[in-house]
Amino acid sequence: MQLDVTSDESVTSAIAELRRQTDHLDALVNNAGVADSFTHQPFEEPIDVVKAVYEVNTFGPIRMTQAALPLLKASGAGRVVMLSSELGSLQALLDPENQFYAINALGYNSSKTALNAVTVSFAKAAAPFGIKVNAADPDYTKTDMNGHSGYRTVEQAAEAPVRLATLGPDGPTAGYFFDDQTLPW
Repeated sequence: MQLDVTSDESVTSAIAELRRQTDHLDALVNNAGVADSFTHQPFEEPIDVVKAVYEVNTFGPIRMTQAALPLLKASGAGRVVMLSSELGSLQALLDPENQFYAINALGYNSSKTALNAVTVSFAKAAAPFGIKVNAADPDYTKTDMNGHSGYRTVEQAAEAPVRLATLGPDGPTAGYFFDDQTLPW
């Protein structure tokens, strides 16, 4: 199924196709992401670049989750996983001892911080429906986005999102995780 998370029409079409195939959705993993803002200094990053990063990294997961909500409700125990980053943790970015302290990518970092806030908001709103919403940090993973320069494999990076997508009824919601560790917001 083709899907452009930046397009209302594409998302609506994808969810309509999914509805033709099933009457519920057990898990939604919002994994689309871009990192174009690493090539600019914050004061020099064009606003168009920031907007484009937000459109995929923040508005895309909002758009997808809102569109999928009826199918997630029908599951009775839907799970939503937002692929975030430790670069979205304000506490980590302000800690000179943190390995990511020096990375100051305006659009990317702030889009992931916003996604973390979206995670909390959706988790609170979804709780009455038995839906759990969490964020996962895959860490620096070998993908097309970084020219396969990451130090983690896709399999390693997928462990936390898969765990969060398959949580039991007593699992957490509104959490932010790297592997089995809870990250600071």
